[in-house]
Amino acid sequence: MAFLSLLSQQWWQELHGVTKLALFLYTLLLPFLLLRLRKLGDKGKLNLPPSPPKLPIIGNLHQLGTLPHRSLRMLSSKYGPLILLYLGHVPTLLVSSAEMAREMTKTHDIAFSNRPKTTAANIFFYGCIDLLSLKKVQSFQFVREEEVTLLVNQIHTCLNKGPVNLSDMLLAISNNITSRCVLGSKFGEKDGKSTFGELSKKMMMQFTAFSFGDFFPSLGWMDNLTGLVASLKASLRAMDALFDQLIEEYKMLNIRKTMHILLRLQKEGMLEIELTKENLKAVILYLKCIIKETLRLHVPVPLLVPRETSTNVKLGCYDIPSKVTVYVNAWAIQRDPKLWDQPEEFLPERFNKNPVDFKGHDFHFIPFDRSQSE
Repeated sequence: MAFLSLLSQQWWQELHGVTKLALFLYTLLLPFLLLRLRKLGDKGKLNLPPSPPKLPIIGNLHQLGTLPHRSLRMLSSKYGPLILLYLGHVPTLLVSSAEMAREMTKTHDIAFSNRPKTTAANIFFYGCIDLLSLKKVQSFQFVREEEVTLLVNQIHTCLNKGPVNLSDMLLAISNNITSRCVLGSKFGEKDGKSTFGELSKKMMMQFTAFSFGDFFPSLGWMDNLTGLVASLKASLRAMDALFDQLIEEYKMLNIRKTMHILLRLQKEGMLEIELTKENLKAVILYLKCIIKETLRLHVPVPLLVPRETSTNVKLGCYDIPSKVTVYVNAWAIQRDPKLWDQPEEFLPERFNKNPVDFKGHDFHFIPFDRSQSE
């Protein structure tokens, strides 16, 4: 969770720095500017959401800053819950209210179900953006339960040993779950799988790198000059080589034996902490409140994974054209004083009688993205 926040912040900081470079391109890109202005003129008949003043070429990139979720909340307080921004040459819709998020994902879920194709995603995923279905994710529930149990035991052993670095622990459990689901074992084990963990970290960092093609499609060729494409392809080749090696290894394994071991671990359980049922229930209930309040104040990814409109759609009272990138500012929604009492205070007790869950069904609490399949 902390790792995702770090990735998100790094990406926006890189974007803020590259804005200065984009300013230099003004005199070189006047033809592209004229073409863009012509396209905008064709949309004059649409009732588009309000837009903050923008600069030529870079649009509203200069207004994001290093903490874009905060900057965008300030813009939302001035222009409303729906704002049309231009990040470079890419029209981008910003959603900053629970009501609009609900209408977007429930009433118009099909129109907003696409994901924008980024440079990194096209290379790493071979153009595929829907890798795991909800059913497939749920099939690995036993892996998540075992790793969470190990995490609880690890924290329990550290009670009398001083402070606990939860960031490192949460990063480790995330990598372990991913590695077990993909490879069948933890990346940190002594069987050579640590390569997967290091390579996964590198690829996640590359996802946050600035790409000209993502914001200036006509300048996508510059990603070759900056070395971004070469770096992404090198990481992909390394991951492919690792997968090829693992596939050959797994051909020699007894799969039935592996499944027997996993099912036995699931059945026997691994928790050795002695607690009464009453104490355990109380701890679990309050722990859930703490986790929810932590995710409310410190959402892992303040701006949820972007979507893209597949067709023209009406959201609220505005017309949203197709091929518009859409960001939901979960950070702003979860600190909205219209939805939360004392939104800037850490109050786990607010969830004692509040039935919200983590699945995104309650649109004022969306720490994780809500997919159409849910």
